[in-house]
Amino acid sequence: MNIEGIIHISGKPGLHKIISQGKNSVIVESLIDKKRISIYPNTPANSLEEIGIYTYDDTIPLVDVFTNIAKKTICKECISHKENKNNLELYFREILPDYDEDRVYISDIKKVFQWYNSLCTAGLVELPKEEKSIKPKK
Repeated sequence: MNIEGIIHISGKPGLHKIISQGKNSVIVESLIDKKRISIYPNTPANSLEEIGIYTYDDTIPLVDVFTNIAKKTICKECISHKENKNNLELYFREILPDYDEDRVYISDIKKVFQWYNSLCTAGLVELPKEEKSIKPKK
């Protein structure tokens, strides 16, 4: 799964894809409605590549969490982010059994599922291709 160039802009719904970079702004396109807007350097935005989920041992990159969801759902949409808290936590525990309950809030879990479903709708979810080992000829 490739989430390069996908960002979340604070205060804007959904995810956006970086289209072009100018001198003083970045042009992004919404994955929801395909509208393009300019964002400026002072606009708070996070690349999905930089986001991680806390576990008891380490921080797991968000792309790995998305890959686990894709394996479970076979690249289809997962549970809705509007489900109740208990269902969301149970589903998330199936995806990432050792997530840190003290540092990962229900709002974070909702965002993960909402973002995954947005990527699914946009057709950006795919299982990683298995690397085939090349056997040397004797």
